[in-house]
Amino acid sequence: MMRIDIISCVPSLLESFFAHSILKRAQQGGHAEVVLHDIRDYSVNKHRTIDDYAFGGGAGMVLQIEPIARCIRALQAQRNYDEVIYLTPDGELMEQKMVNQLSLKGNLIMLCGHYKGVDQRVRDLFITKEISIGDYVLSGGELAAAVLADAIIRLVPGVLNDETSALTDSFQDNLLAPPVYSRPSDFEGNIVPEILMSGHEAKIEEWRYEQSVKRTRERRPDLLK
Repeated sequence: MMRIDIISCVPSLLESFFAHSILKRAQQGGHAEVVLHDIRDYSVNKHRTIDDYAFGGGAGMVLQIEPIARCIRALQAQRNYDEVIYLTPDGELMEQKMVNQLSLKGNLIMLCGHYKGVDQRVRDLFITKEISIGDYVLSGGELAAAVLADAIIRLVPGVLNDETSALTDSFQDNLLAPPVYSRPSDFEGNIVPEILMSGHEAKIEEWRYEQSVKRTRERRPDLLK
């Protein structure tokens, strides 16, 4: 079973995300476990302070190293972790190949940045992998952690009802997914392609591949390189 520990200063932002749909079923089925940790629980002062001004001045607050270090060390004392991941805009850009590799791991820690980020010493001493979900800035790393965890967990064997469905997702073979259709076959004169209703599996797969290549060439030609 995969275990993902997410460290955040606002873990309540993530509670609903992991309590529904595929992610909920993955946990109920014993395929994955997601545990949320509040950094404030590891602060040693009565005000549960976890941030302070940056040395050298400048706008914004910085997450302090001490509570984060206590949390990570407490987790590492209980089990071995394959990666300690920091979600940050200046990290390695998330892509499907990376997600595939992470889905093969057993235990992961994800640290969510907030404010102006974390004390650099956290990154130097504890982080093994830094990941960005895109070239933009969010208010915190919670949404990024949710995106990464979702992409990973859905690949864990047994999570999806049809184990082949994840293999046909966009980007798995550097191609975008082909168009899909469902009932009714005729909506206001817009007809589902006849080949999809032919029952000829080989020809259907050939059509889907051709459509994937066409869509990729039109929308993401960089993937074909």
